[in-house]
Amino acid sequence: MLIETQNLTKVYRLKEYEVEAVRDVNLAVAEGEFISIVGHSGSGKTTLLSLIGGLTKPTYGRVLIDGIDIWSLSDEELSRMRNRKIGFMFQFSSLIPTLTVRDNMLLPAALSGKVGSAEMKRARELLELVGLADKINAYPTQLSGGQQRRVAIARAFMNSPKIILADEPTGDLDEKSEMHVMKLLKAMNEVEGTTIILVTHSRELAAQTQRRLVMKNGRLFEKKNFL
Repeated sequence: MLIETQNLTKVYRLKEYEVEAVRDVNLAVAEGEFISIVGHSGSGKTTLLSLIGGLTKPTYGRVLIDGIDIWSLSDEELSRMRNRKIGFMFQFSSLIPTLTVRDNMLLPAALSGKVGSAEMKRARELLELVGLADKINAYPTQLSGGQQRRVAIARAFMNSPKIILADEPTGDLDEKSEMHVMKLLKAMNEVEGTTIILVTHSRELAAQTQRRLVMKNGRLFEKKNFL
């Protein structure tokens, strides 16, 4: 399995009580799978993605990527693994306002120490896929919120990651842009074999994925039918 979680638990300790955001989650995701997770706000979906991506350390349990316990790695090794293997799509675009769209796109490649003609070409191709090739020299402030989100989504694919962790990537997009994004995710899954875990409130989007799960009170359940 490409991704495995074993008894994964995250407990937030507050002054007088504890909150189990993620409770004993066992999940196995094969290479090339496209799965979705739905659930109410506060059910633990975002925390689960953060644990799988190595952004939050579990209280108990393990996360394995390619059979390696990611929390057995040093901080430097973990950062390198995240940059090389995982693309993140957050609920906000997180573009750097002082950089052009092109330079924002090239950030993941720059962190890997390689920015050349091949990376420039990939940035242009990805922007074409999200319908923003003509905005390559624009700054984020010159784009609409939806356009900024599409740039951030395209950027997640820059280093050809094995895994995409997408947290409500279409949350503030109109229906047409939402379909653009879903088309891109499905194309990358089918053509490049990218493994995708999509967190979404949309059962219509979830229904288009290969496997669908529900999160409730920190626990994860598989569900066959969403519609």
